[in-house]
Amino acid sequence: MAEQKFDFKKEFKNIYLQKTQPVILEVPPMTYLCVDGKGNPNTTQEYKDALAILYGLSYTIKMSKMDGTQPVGYFDYVVPPLEGLWWMENGEGFDGIHITDKTRFCWTSMIGLPSFVNEGILEQAKEKLHKKNPELDLSRARMETMEEGLCAQIMHLGSYDDEPGTILQMKEFLEKEGYITDINKKRRHHEIYFNDPRKTAPEKLKTIIRHPVRKV
Repeated sequence: MAEQKFDFKKEFKNIYLQKTQPVILEVPPMTYLCVDGKGNPNTTQEYKDALAILYGLSYTIKMSKMDGTQPVGYFDYVVPPLEGLWWMENGEGFDGIHITDKTRFCWTSMIGLPSFVNEGILEQAKEKLHKKNPELDLSRARMETMEEGLCAQIMHLGSYDDEPGTILQMKEFLEKEGYITDINKKRRHHEIYFNDPRKTAPEKLKTIIRHPVRKV
């Protein structure tokens, strides 16, 4: 029998196995591989490079078992889905409803990391990936443990441009439950992507939308 891989979506079901009805949850501390940037994700090379860095390093760590360089404590795992935090220039909050000029977007793109990864292991992965892809600026990549705390989230089905309607549905739910959205400079609009938009029809895209909340 093949060894079972650690799957973040199964281990953290309350985070990743989201239905289309909104829920309130306490998000545990999660460690991510992160790349920061600015600009329209649909057009800027900076965003394309960020994804190349994230996936390149994630799979370099995952596949270290193939050449015997796996770190102490290594276990095989499924690379988690891509995620993103979004806000606007000048520290303006972004609630996902009022989309204006996407060129003013600021973002942190990120992929979850297994518990055995530390700063030393990340540096080793950077060195290995640099030999294969020297054009990537791997200094942009960093590790960060985030504590989002109390949040609400909902599964959005369809085009990213149609997210405002889903967010309004979640907002109505929060009002009924006695909560309000708490987006600020430290707590961001958060999205979790389950499809590659380059290979998936817009109407079939699945995206979890997560907002920080607090009691009224």
